[in-house]
Amino acid sequence: MNDLVVTEPQPPKRKRRGPRGRGLIPVGGEPALRERPDRDILSLPPPDAPAAPRLWRPGIFGVLDIGSTKMTCLIGRGEADGSLRVLGYGWRRSRGIRNGAVVDLREAEQAIRATVGQAEEAADKRLDEVTVNLSCGQPESRLFNVRMPIGGREVTAQDVARTIAEGQARAHTEGRSVIHTLPVGFSVDQTSGIVDPRGHLCEHLSGHLHVVDAATTALRTLDSVLARAELKLAGLVSSPLASGLAVLEEDERELGATVVEMGGGTTSIAVFGEGLLLHTAHLPVGGLHVTNDLARLLSTSRENAERLKTVYGSTEVAPVEELELLPLQMIGEHGDAMTRVSRARLVSAIRPRVEETLELVRDRLDGAGLGRAGRSRVVLTGGASLLDGIGPLATRILDRPVRFGRPMHVSGLPEVSSAAAGFSTAAGLLAWAAGADRAFRSVDMPETRSGGFLKHVIHFIRNHV
Repeated sequence: MNDLVVTEPQPPKRKRRGPRGRGLIPVGGEPALRERPDRDILSLPPPDAPAAPRLWRPGIFGVLDIGSTKMTCLIGRGEADGSLRVLGYGWRRSRGIRNGAVVDLREAEQAIRATVGQAEEAADKRLDEVTVNLSCGQPESRLFNVRMPIGGREVTAQDVARTIAEGQARAHTEGRSVIHTLPVGFSVDQTSGIVDPRGHLCEHLSGHLHVVDAATTALRTLDSVLARAELKLAGLVSSPLASGLAVLEEDERELGATVVEMGGGTTSIAVFGEGLLLHTAHLPVGGLHVTNDLARLLSTSRENAERLKTVYGSTEVAPVEELELLPLQMIGEHGDAMTRVSRARLVSAIRPRVEETLELVRDRLDGAGLGRAGRSRVVLTGGASLLDGIGPLATRILDRPVRFGRPMHVSGLPEVSSAAAGFSTAAGLLAWAAGADRAFRSVDMPETRSGGFLKHVIHFIRNHV
């Protein structure tokens, strides 16, 4: 009898995932890309659920952007899908305003009346109060650390309110009024990075506060000119903060971004990080200074200089365009009399002022002591950012990634496409009035403070200053 030969079964040839799809390849093969086993993929957390649309405050809101070159009034409301809808707008050339401040009450009043009246007629809505951008009074941004004893018990809402009130008291400077007091984080004993300290047990509570203030007299003048135009001041919002609300995605505010709003008379800066406003700054230079430089160099009127800048202006010129001649009417010439100016000469008048502005922005960011937050991506917006060639120039001078920003999730603005960058501040003001300010309050204050500190400032200006 033949012996039975028992042969052990051979294990199947091992296979593994290939670089594409779900196909299998033998172990002997060498794929271009190794992928993790399925068990690693399955161990990843599930993706977050889609964010719910933003809930706006009910009602219709009016906002007024008082700029050095133009005034914009928007009347709008928040929609159920999380967007903003402009029901009517007014847009006029500024009068009586210089570098963001009121310098002629009568002319400013007339410009405000005309701008608001145009928006009211378009929206068929009468405004009694408006939310206004803060660009007057030389706004300043400061950080304060406040430490309060708790004694080992739970932190309450009153403790938080007391911490913020102490920060406001420390921020008080003679002749200046606090506009924003924004918590940028809390610490309980040795644990930092607390968003809401209520309910924590600790010996000491520390609050890190960002305070924005401005000259009281300038705020009184602003309130006075609005009253003359039969309007009440519903709220003040820092101009760069408003621009950031309009042009930044939520992820950008979380990861870190710097908004540079290039206006007519001023250039404002806002640094965001972890969803918070970390720093603001205002520079007294803008697109109007470029226009004035052109007018002086070319001996032409400001109106002609503005037209040349808008139609032909750039910070760069190609070699084939250097000798191109542009029509220019000099001061003293009348009728059809025209002089010709080369495009290269036009650029030579524009570029130095733009370079100076960007260098001031860079120096202000480098000197703010913000660390990595100050090195974040830059988003350029505002009417002066529409100048051709400014993107590559800003990337080189600022030494940071740069993109252009325009209002997002807003319908009905005066301009569509990239030209809407000139309405970023106005769009952000509307977002703030409709409820976007809640995103910048780490802790909900007690009901007695539900109006926010802005209303307290307005009440203070009217009754005590």
